Formats: sequence, C-alpha cells, structure tokens
Amino acid sequence: MLHCCANSMPANEAGALAALRNLGPASARLLARVGIRDRAALQAAGSVAVFADLRAAGHRPSLNLLWALEGALSNQPWQQVAQERRAALLAALAALEAGNARRAAYNRRP
Repeated sequence: MLHCCANSMPANEAGALAALRNLGPASARLLARVGIRDRAALQAAGSVAVFADLRAAGHRPSLNLLWALEGALSNQPWQQVAQERRAALLAALAALEAGNARRAAYNRRP
C-alpha cells in the first residue's frame, strides 16, 4: 500500500519511532512533521519541546501525547507517568510557550 503525503517518511524511520513504547505509526508521522524521526532526536529535544513544537506548527495534540512522549523516553506506559512529573511537564510547557510568545512579540516590534 502506498501513502501519498508531503510529510511522509520511510517505513524504517516510522518504524523506529513507532517501536518506542506508547508511540505508533500515527504518532511517528506527526513527530516527523516537526523533524523528530528517531529516539535520539526525541531525547535531544525533550518531550516538552517536541510537544510545544507540534502546537506551534498548528497541530492540536492532547496532553496524552505529552505523557506518551515522556513515557517513551522513560520506557514506561504513559498512564504511569507520575502526577508530580506531569505537573512538572505542564509547568515546563507553560514556561516554554510563554517565552516563545514573548520572543515572538519582541520580534514583531517595529
């Protein structure tokens, strides 16, 4: 079966991400849209930055994807990401997005 899509990726690359816990083919395709094609790239960027990049690119991922990304990096089911860790991830996301908004506003100044 052939898939025609501007953001397609080779099956072996999609498989590498989809092989991580909590991530499947749809998540792998979504991550590829922001340049995340393997575990190393996910690890280097971090779950919060990747999630923020997806939102900045116009995607509307649920928070379950943030937990899934974190679980993929820590090799645990997304449902088992501790509440304290979830709170820390949300705080980091809010800080990152606030900083991005401030930079964007500054760059728009005449």
